[in-house]
Formats: sequence, C-alpha cells, structure tokens
Amino acid sequence: MELGLGIDTGGTYTDAVLIDLESNSIISKAKALTTRDDLSVGIRNSMKLFDRSLLKKVSMVSLSSTLATNSVVEGKGCRVGVISVGRDFDSSIVADESITISGGHDLNGAELNPLDIDSAEKFMNSIKSKVDSIAITSYLSVRNPEHELILKDLASKILNLPVVCGHELSSSLGFNERTITSVMNARLIPIIKELINSMKSAMVEYDINAPLMIVKGDGSLMNDEIAVERPVETVLSGPAASMIGAKTLTGLNDAIVMDMGGTTTDIGILRNGQPRLEKEGAMIGGKRTRVLAAEIYTSGIGGDSRIVVKGNKFSLTPLRVMPLCIATTKWPQLFPRLEEISKRCFFFNLESINVNNIVQDIEFFVKIKDIKDAPLSENDRKLLEYISNEPFSLSEAGASLNLHPFAFNVSKMEELGMIQRIGLTPTDILHAEGSYIEYDRKASEYGVKHQALKMNMLPEEFISFAKEKVIEKISEELLKKLFLENIGTFELDKVSKALVDRVVSGSSDDFSCSISLNLPIIGIGAPVSAYYPLMSEKLNAKLFLPEYSEVGNAIGAVTGSVIEQVEILIKPVSGSRIIDDPNCTLFATFGKYEYETWSKAVEDGKTLGCEYVKRRALKSGARNVDINIVQDDREYTVGMEYSDSKILMETVLTITAIGKPNQFFVEEA
Repeated sequence: MELGLGIDTGGTYTDAVLIDLESNSIISKAKALTTRDDLSVGIRNSMKLFDRSLLKKVSMVSLSSTLATNSVVEGKGCRVGVISVGRDFDSSIVADESITISGGHDLNGAELNPLDIDSAEKFMNSIKSKVDSIAITSYLSVRNPEHELILKDLASKILNLPVVCGHELSSSLGFNERTITSVMNARLIPIIKELINSMKSAMVEYDINAPLMIVKGDGSLMNDEIAVERPVETVLSGPAASMIGAKTLTGLNDAIVMDMGGTTTDIGILRNGQPRLEKEGAMIGGKRTRVLAAEIYTSGIGGDSRIVVKGNKFSLTPLRVMPLCIATTKWPQLFPRLEEISKRCFFFNLESINVNNIVQDIEFFVKIKDIKDAPLSENDRKLLEYISNEPFSLSEAGASLNLHPFAFNVSKMEELGMIQRIGLTPTDILHAEGSYIEYDRKASEYGVKHQALKMNMLPEEFISFAKEKVIEKISEELLKKLFLENIGTFELDKVSKALVDRVVSGSSDDFSCSISLNLPIIGIGAPVSAYYPLMSEKLNAKLFLPEYSEVGNAIGAVTGSVIEQVEILIKPVSGSRIIDDPNCTLFATFGKYEYETWSKAVEDGKTLGCEYVKRRALKSGARNVDINIVQDDREYTVGMEYSDSKILMETVLTITAIGKPNQFFVEEA
C-alpha cells in the first residue's frame, strides 16, 4: 500500500489526511489550529496525531497553503530589484531598487531598440547587498525573450541571486501584469523556501522519505524545486485544492464547490472535471497578474466571522475573530469573566455608531506582534502593553488604564495584524447548539446568552435566528457567483435585490419567489452539515456532503496531477496571408522562429511544444506523462460572394502535459 500525506494550511485549521494512492481511500485524518506566526507548528501539530508507523509508509507528500496569498496581500517578502526593459512599469508596483533601460521588441518579435547592457551592468553592481532577488521584465518579451535571457545570464554572474524573468511566468500579452507577476514571484522566493524547509524538517522528524509536492492555484501540482522557482503560482492553492478534493470525494465532473472555512467561503465551479480558470489571470492583493488560477468567488463569511448585536439588531460581519470556545481553551482565565458578563446588563450602543466600531462586552483582545514604526497613538501603545500576555476587553483595559474604551484604535491595529480579537462567531453558535463541538461549549453558551438578552430572545431562539442569518448570507453569495458566471456581473438593481431577498429569506407579501439550480452543490469544510442542507432547500439544488468533506482541501492536495501547458502563436508574415502555405513566425516562451511555410511551422511547433511541456512536467515531478494538443486556426472569410475564400490570421497551439506525481523519488520517462 502506497500512502500519500496531504496537508492544507487554512486561515483557522491545518488539515492533514493519509490516503491510499491506489484506491483514493482515506486511511486517517487530523486537524490542528493553524499557527499564523509559524505555519510549521500547525503542520507538526496535525502530523503528530497520526500513527507514526503509518507516516513511515508515506510515498508522497503534498501541501496547499494560504502563505503565498497572505504574504502578497500583507506586503511581506524579500527585497526585490527590478530591471524594466523598453518601458516604465506602473508606479503601483513596489520595488526596493529599480531601473528602466532601453530595449524591447515589437509584436512581430523584432528588436525595437538595442539592449542597454552597460546601464544594466552598472545597476547590478550598485545594488549588491541591497536586494535578495531580481525581477527582469522586457517589453513584449512573450514575442521574443532574448533581452530578458541576456540580462538573466548577466545577473546570475554579477549578483548570484535568484532571477525571475517575465516570459518564464506567462506567455500572455500585458507588460504591467507580467511585471507585477515577476515582482511578486521574486518577493515570495524566500518565504516559500522557509515553508518548504519547515515541511521537510517535519518529514525528517517523522521518518518520511518521499517527494514533496506543492499545489498550484489551478489545482495542479509541482515539486518543491519548481515551487521555489515559481512561488507566485501557489497563490489561491487552498481553494483550488478544495475543488480537486470535491471531485475526488464525489466523482462529479460538473458541480458547484462551496468550501466554508474559518475566514471565508470560497465558491468555484467544476466543469469537465477541472476548475474553471481565470482567463485574464488571478487578482491578487487588488492587482491583476498573469498567474493561472482557479476562478474563485470568495465571500467574507466563515466559521470565525464576527457576530455583532448593535442595540437589538443582529449583524454578521466579514471580520475574522477567534471564537470564544477556542479562546477559553488557550486562556482559561477568560472563562469566569465570560460567565460574569453573561449575567450582566448589556451595554447600550448608539444607532449612529458604525458596526465596525461597536465595543462589545464579550469581546477581548490580545497582542500578536509588534511592528516597528507603526502609526499608533500613545493610548494604543498602552493597550498593546496591557494585553501583551493575556486577553482583556476594552472595558477592562480602559478601567485599568483610566481611559475610555473608545480611546483605542483597535481597527487599525487589527489591519496591521498586531492584535487578535476574540468574540462570538458562527462556530460558537454551533457549539452552543451542540451540533458541532471541538472546543469549550460552555464559553459559547455564555456568549450566546449575553447576546440573546440584548435582542430580548431566549438562547435557543438566538441560536436559530443566527443560523438562519448565516444560511441566508451563504445562499446570497452563491447566487452572486452564479450571476457573475452566467451574466458577467453580480450588481443587483432594486427589483433584482428584492427578488433575491425573497429567494433566500422565503419572505412574501403579494408574491413569492423561488429558484432552481441546474448544477449540484458539493460542500467542503467542517461546519457545512449545519448550514448547507437548508441552503440547498432554499435554492432547490441537489447537495452532496461527502464523508471526509471536512478535510477536502487536504485530500485535493494529495490527489491532484502535475499539469504543464504552453501556448504557441504562429502568425503569417505580413503580406503573405493569402498564400495557401505562407511564410510564418512562431512565438513561444522558449523562443522565436522563422519558417518558410505555415505547415512546417505547425509541425515544428507541435514537436518543440511537446518536448517543452514534457520536460517541464518531468522536472515538476510527474511520471507517465500524457500530452494533449489543441490546434486553433483563426481565419477570416472574405465577403459573402467569396464565401470559399479564407485568409489565415494566426494559429494557436495549446499543448498540455499531464502526469501523476512520482513516488519514492522514482523517475520515469
């Protein structure tokens, strides 16, 4: 029996699963809290729950992680030097050192201007010890990469640092998008290296001698060596892994996949067994990139979403907080304070106060980290010092520091990741109900009791009400995703919103509204059995909640395939399109080639493309590689009276190599 170990580090939990790679049957599963300050701790904590003798039989390890996505969004990473050739890059792209030099090519791959090698060499010598990696991006390098390749060779000799070229990451047009992708990739290299080294250290600790694979944003796999070269491709790997896991668990090729985690609910669509991909490249940190990734709609509703009662009004906000049930297991001293608060008269909130600024008695704060030169007031620094060792509410802190609870800018400190808020969440609602219990149920019950008093409800009434609000929210978010998929927008006018509200709430006056989904829903995540059945009833959809759905991401991480793809463009030389077999130019990531005939260009394109993707797939850790070729001849018909006359505009070859990962470090051609 050959075992695979899949690990997914999510916003709240790190999931792990041992799976029989031959039958895809689950042998064992485990969960541990994700340790955001050091992901390796959460990984080790999940692995130690397995039988150690089984871990020794593991022949492949695969990891999906939020690390790359979070690092990009939070602006983390190493120092990057950027060399821009032929054009200035967008000022929103942050670089530690940069230069723009002459060079670049046109759409036909012809050199626009000679490459200014002298300026590049002078720049490289000037940034020694000032940067940790180099990003090189040349105008229209996807049509001719020669200037990027020359500079890469020069940088390797002068700086001996990791070098990233734009054409290596994308074959699509878009200079700024390619530059953004290159800079992100260069910045992430040391972060991914650290994660991989931590994972390998854990593997040694548990006597696992097997290849390590990393999930890419499109759901496919690459080995650790390639992940260090192209770490930007690991963004959005968690949601992509959940889609592959959903397919593995159900066998469905066409379905809506809804992964409800602690921080978000990620919604994607499987078509023909594959995630639908972002055509233009993934949006990461608000910037369009050329990263091929699953087209995921992410909603800020999860098990750790903040529940706020303002006056007697209920709100479910996207802010992630630590559930009360988890917090009291880490800090038992919170328990008697929560018990006392649950009996207390509630604090009145003015209607004018924004829900994000509400101070709730059952919410506590604890310091996570310091940030040097953070823009904080003296009061904020006093609060940080006060909550450095254990959590306190703002009322408790204010009383001790002789300050009003509103004197602290906790929202700013949360944005900077300096403090962690603890409060009532949907996870607590399920704990208080007793339908899902992993931690301290009594703490959740105290939180529910306090909030129920504010709304003049009994605790069981509040639980039912809160669950319904969660179900309505995720139903609405799913409909938004389907509107976006089928109509191109999820912006609703007043009438549309009224109709959607009737669908998700079931309300009616003179008329009611219903909807039916033609695709089944696959639920992934720990709390889905509590919410998704009622959601599927509202939307008249068939629902699948497969066994082991709570670790679906980890299953997807270890059951994916290695996929490498190249797109080759063949264009007739200007003026020769009307010839039956015209002169052509071939443009590809691996170079530019001239041919006397279109037929020879296509023949060579297929040969060179197959060799290229197979080589990359093997390097990425694949075995028994299968190759698929799709040829798209784009032609123009000349007038109705000349309906038989067609002019060849271009040919696009899309060549894909697919293979399962190697096991036990065995190389197979």
